[in-house]
Amino acid sequence: MELTVALGIGTLAGAGVWLILRPRTFQVIIGLSLLSYAVNLFIIVMGRLQTGAPVLASRAAGDPSQYADPLPQALVLTAIVISFATTALFLVVLLASRGFTGTDHVDGREPER
Repeated sequence: MELTVALGIGTLAGAGVWLILRPRTFQVIIGLSLLSYAVNLFIIVMGRLQTGAPVLASRAAGDPSQYADPLPQALVLTAIVISFATTALFLVVLLASRGFTGTDHVDGREPER
């Protein structure tokens, strides 16, 4: 399980960095999104990977070592909301920039072929 999650995080982070280095702004935005997904997944995994329901079987105090930490989950939820708003802002800036310059390249020029 840990190897699968580590490979998933590495794949998301690698694809995000590769897309950030591309010349088109839309690819940069998608790369930033993938990189933020990788970081969010990493933070969630730091809260512990466990299977089973997080419900106490009896009314007695449970063993806290058997349950996941809720703080990383709250942090990731906040990060998802912020990244959604940031992506929306980037898309608006992208559309405005394309309207002004007529291209969506980062440097404003078409690449040589």
